[in-house]
Amino acid sequence: MKEKKLSPYFKSIVDQNRIHVVICNLEHEIIYMNPAAVKRYAKRGGAALVGKSLFECHNPQSVAIIKKVVAWFGESVEHNIVYTYRNEKENKDVYMVALRDEAGTLIGYYEKHEYRDAETGAPCDFG
Repeated sequence: MKEKKLSPYFKSIVDQNRIHVVICNLEHEIIYMNPAAVKRYAKRGGAALVGKSLFECHNPQSVAIIKKVVAWFGESVEHNIVYTYRNEKENKDVYMVALRDEAGTLIGYYEKHEYRDAETGAPCDFG
């Protein structure tokens, strides 16, 4: 499978994100990785992971959770985000987020990482 074509605006938003973003379809295939994700997962194949099953990168317990969450997303258009775990080592909370088309049909998902460290840069420091 080739990388899914994204609108230039959406792609720019995702690609500028410092947090790694891996987007999957409902067959659990990785359809897009932003540059941060390619770098983060370089030891596992980086960009070569696009087109592969997300399940190849997870243990059986994680696969079961992913399947359960995606099934929950499919139950209602109001089921769109769920907290999955806390990673103390990296000081972040992790969520799974549903991706839907204009009609509200579930088309995929991604994992959202929210780091809790305060920003260290100065406001409007362009350097």
